[in-house]
Amino acid sequence: MKRVVITGAGTINALGHDVPQTLAAMKEGHCGIGPLEMRDVERLAVQIGAQVREFASDTIFNRQQLALYDRFTQFALIAAREALAQSGLEFSGALSAKSGVVMGNSGGGMQTLDENYRTVYEDGKNRVHPFVVPKLMNNAAASHISMEFNLKGPSFTVASACASSNHAMAQAFQMVRSGMAPVMITGGTESMLCFGGVKAWEGLRVMSKDACRPFSATRNGMVQGEGAGVFVFEEMDHAKARGAEILAEVIGFAMTSDASDIVMPSRQGASRAIAGALQDAGVNREEVGYINAHGTGTAANDKTECSAVADVFGPHADTLMMSSTKSMHGHLIGGTGAVELLACIMALRDGVIAPTIGYEEPDPECALDVVPNEAREASVDVVLSNAFAFGGLNAVLALRRV
Repeated sequence: MKRVVITGAGTINALGHDVPQTLAAMKEGHCGIGPLEMRDVERLAVQIGAQVREFASDTIFNRQQLALYDRFTQFALIAAREALAQSGLEFSGALSAKSGVVMGNSGGGMQTLDENYRTVYEDGKNRVHPFVVPKLMNNAAASHISMEFNLKGPSFTVASACASSNHAMAQAFQMVRSGMAPVMITGGTESMLCFGGVKAWEGLRVMSKDACRPFSATRNGMVQGEGAGVFVFEEMDHAKARGAEILAEVIGFAMTSDASDIVMPSRQGASRAIAGALQDAGVNREEVGYINAHGTGTAANDKTECSAVADVFGPHADTLMMSSTKSMHGHLIGGTGAVELLACIMALRDGVIAPTIGYEEPDPECALDVVPNEAREASVDVVLSNAFAFGGLNAVLALRRV
């Protein structure tokens, strides 16, 4: 099997419009959550979110492009451009024919859907723009990335709610590892922060009205975010042959299904995914130094995840560092695992562990080292990224320092 490395990273999210801004914010424990700025916000019970602010799409894309690009596609393209620029790759010939894109996304073009529902139902118009369907479809971001960068190999979108990004990156990893593709562009993107998107989530009664405080006894729910994270996964030999900078090595993954409940997480399902990732990576549990937790800030998720980690790691769980960066950038649903992978890369490359901010009071059922409130300097060799989604879908990635 081929070894798989990351040679490019890009992002735009509530913490920053690129990777350097985002990592600086994570190191500082900056909170990107604030009052929502959107139409009819006064009709929402939840009026906070981690929005991408100071974002002028018309300075980045022309009118023809904006007619085709929902906000989630715009985010994906911006992140992809940064990732490809860092990688130094250009696609032509055989490399173009075999390389592709796998993106994670859950809501599709929610902004477009919300706007056009208003047009039809509120404004009473009988026609919508002819590009509404290609603009809102879930695969739009992956398709536009493939077109912009001449990627003619396998290209598609994975939709598995909050695990979408990790599932997508796992598929890209498997394709490169198996030799199917020398390079895959992968990650996730989401923009559900519109009236209809937030109103739908309100109905679940899992949203906080003031802050995201994962693992703290005072937590009261999750906070939505938006943005994208995109990476270049490449065969190690291919990357070394062209002298590429290697950010980290992807060494394993595992996916499980709880097969039990549509919204309540399973301790056993999460445990099997974590243990499976370690087995696939060929590492011992004591080698793992940091876990980027799913850590949504809901009681059910936080307690289940902490129990699962304790089950898998045993005594090592007492010294293992685990944090939730959702406390800073919010929960990007289908895009969240991709932004969180940046914290994993930062831990491996920079020796900085991103904190769980907003932590106020210990919870006996979450009695792990959650790196509360302040970033920490620490040298780690292996890290995990957890994603546990509604529907009982679990995906865990393992990375190693190179």
